[in-house]
Amino acid sequence: MIVRRIARALGAAAIACLVLSSGVQAQAPSPQAQNLPTPTVVALAQQLLELKGGLGAFDPAINGVIIHHRNILLQINPNLTKDVDATVVLMRADTAARQQQLHHEIAVGYATAFTEQELRDMIAFYKTPLGKKILENEPKAAEASTKRAQDWIEKYAEDAMAKMRAEMKKKGHTEF
Repeated sequence: MIVRRIARALGAAAIACLVLSSGVQAQAPSPQAQNLPTPTVVALAQQLLELKGGLGAFDPAINGVIIHHRNILLQINPNLTKDVDATVVLMRADTAARQQQLHHEIAVGYATAFTEQELRDMIAFYKTPLGKKILENEPKAAEASTKRAQDWIEKYAEDAMAKMRAEMKKKGHTEF
């Protein structure tokens, strides 16, 4: 549940970034000025993200952008539903290419945070039995931990309210 919320939030953030960056692309500095990682480092980052399952989290953003703009166009003129929906079909035909571009951008972000050797070491680690176990069990562990934390917080909230009410009663306040 939390993972879905995070994925949705990240997807929304990605949509916002895509919308906001659409007008800035013409002003972007050259790759040399940006100090971008080499293609090898980007490929390693993409390989690591594929191992970890981190690339697909942003994929819903692509459809989200299409649906968002479809809805805007239909608010402007609801009579154009047929034409707008036909355009949506055309836009969705481009989804695979857009996903590749998005995955590349995500990998570049990762590649700027880690060195080539660090990426190689992480890939090697995630291919070990322990690394595979972490990849398999970490989502379950995170979900179980979140559930336990929520249960603890609910119990603490009940205890805190009981203590606060008891203190208010001691002070002569009975409306609590």
